[in-house]
Amino acid sequence: MEQYVFGGLIAWIIGLILLYRLLENSSKITIKETIRSDAQKSSENAVSKKDGPPDVVIVGAGVAGSALAYSLAKDGRIVQVIERDLSQPDRIVGELLQPGGYLKLLELGMEGRLKLTVSKSVRMEQGTVTSLIEERGTVKGIKYKNKDGQDIKAYAPLTIVCDGCFSNLRKNLCVPQVDIVSHFVGMVLNLENGKLPHPNHGHVVLANPSPVLFYPVSSTEVRCLVDIPGQKIPSISNGDMAKYLIAKVAPQLPHQLHDAFIDQIEKGDIRSMPNRSMPAAPLPTPGAILLGDAFNMRHPLTGGGMTVALSDVVVLRNLLRPVEDFSNAAALTKHLESFYTLRKPVASTINTLAGALYKVFCPAPDQASMEMREACFDYLSLGGMYSQGPIALLSGLNPRPMSLVAHFFAVAIYGVGRLLLPYPSPKRLLLGVRLLLNAYGIIFPIVKSEGVRQMFFPITIPAYNKGSSVVMKSAMFDMMA
Repeated sequence: MEQYVFGGLIAWIIGLILLYRLLENSSKITIKETIRSDAQKSSENAVSKKDGPPDVVIVGAGVAGSALAYSLAKDGRIVQVIERDLSQPDRIVGELLQPGGYLKLLELGMEGRLKLTVSKSVRMEQGTVTSLIEERGTVKGIKYKNKDGQDIKAYAPLTIVCDGCFSNLRKNLCVPQVDIVSHFVGMVLNLENGKLPHPNHGHVVLANPSPVLFYPVSSTEVRCLVDIPGQKIPSISNGDMAKYLIAKVAPQLPHQLHDAFIDQIEKGDIRSMPNRSMPAAPLPTPGAILLGDAFNMRHPLTGGGMTVALSDVVVLRNLLRPVEDFSNAAALTKHLESFYTLRKPVASTINTLAGALYKVFCPAPDQASMEMREACFDYLSLGGMYSQGPIALLSGLNPRPMSLVAHFFAVAIYGVGRLLLPYPSPKRLLLGVRLLLNAYGIIFPIVKSEGVRQMFFPITIPAYNKGSSVVMKSAMFDMMA
């Protein structure tokens, strides 16, 4: 009897396993068939709508706008892009793409892609967008002036605004809490040997009162960005800026860069750019959505802007992919609620790190702030997990806010340990307490502006769970493609 019972139990377990495998395979087949059906419908729709009105109007053809236009066109959408100036920009722009951003390019299938005009589904036009067209609280399209100065209206079920940090449309779609933290004064240095102190690496010089960045942009050229804190800077036109750079900044630079730095200042080709910070505070509006620097900015010290933008494009592309028709603006807005939480792991990690590092590297004159900066430098110098962890966060390869907070307070605790060893004293103990309070004062306001619940407990937000299932389906679509 025991043998029969034991044999029946084994048969029952094996039967359950086989049934589970059968249902799992059936589910995969159903999903694959659904994805194939969706792809076929998108392709058929693209053919039938090629000459019709656009599905989407995108304002701005920068990193975010271009990547999104290409991705949506690839999924069978008709996209109209309005860009203020299609000529090559001659200004200080982001030139660094972190590894995490490069992976997002691969996910979008854009490695090696340079032009949008190759896609017949993308209509590119030069023009200046002046306003959104709204009817009863729903955005229906845009008004713009083309390059001939004519006033034109463009209508589409969905308008995506990604016209950069100078956006004049963001006030309609978010709470624009823009803070000018500092300015970058930029120039390109010509090095005779083309070598930085550490070739093929970016350099951060921890100068006073704020850091100076150097990184190669060609075999003989190096981009230099001098950070100047505050909203007002010395005038470039009357020569005050040149005097400031020569007297204040040049003596703090590595000797390999000093002469090239002075030579470039004397040539006079110096530009400035305000460094803006703006938390993502959306005002969900039917028919429209914000993206890129028009929506969310952080200090450019860590070069994370393009990584955040491309990550947002991937999230938005995945959410829009299963929606066949964008015409129901209210339903689409409800569907896109999860975008603001799904983007948080990457965006909040990079935003928080950029803001925190800038405050650490630009210490106040008190001793606790100076100790925090020294502790950060020495912590990174330990190597191993102490440098690999922060670098993974900075590069966008580890989008986990909890890891960021853990490393940040590990730096603070390491700084306290340096003060108390080998022999603590009341003065050093008090300084250690001030250092910890300083660390809390740096990180907490940034985390609060990013949203504590969205950063650390996104699973408690219903829209997050709904959006995650859509993203998983889109990921299977990419794997099959």
